[in-house]
Amino acid sequence: MLTYLPTNRRAWAIPGDEAGDFPQMSKKSPTVLVVDDEALIRWSLAEALGEIGYTVTEAGDGRTAIGAIVKSPEPFDVVLLDYRLPDSDDLALLARIRDLAPTSQVIMITAHSGPELAQGAATLGVFRVVNKPFEVAAITSLVGQASAVGSGGSGRS
Repeated sequence: MLTYLPTNRRAWAIPGDEAGDFPQMSKKSPTVLVVDDEALIRWSLAEALGEIGYTVTEAGDGRTAIGAIVKSPEPFDVVLLDYRLPDSDDLALLARIRDLAPTSQVIMITAHSGPELAQGAATLGVFRVVNKPFEVAAITSLVGQASAVGSGGSGRS
């Protein structure tokens, strides 16, 4: 069976549409900033999230993460933030991210969990604290939940 398709866009233009173009999708894909000093973790999360439609930016330390947030034209929908980085091992980086991007949902990832960390992170408005090791599928699901919660907000304040 052969199927013939028109080669001229005008041949299938919608009446009244002078350009003959289809409307463009205006919805952007959700954005995620993955901040972890372990390259394999960053890569695994970026690959998994990219495969399901997220636009992912990676950062290996706090300085690079702050730079990505400042340079981004719009806030990231979700930030996956490792607690311990070469240039940050306390909640100061989380506080700075919350100041720069208050509408971003932050998921903190840590191998050094404790009640003080969880309470401090909650006080700073973290979406969730996740312990390492973790299942990548669980993180992608959590990113979806965080993105859905954050989709009501827009822009930086």
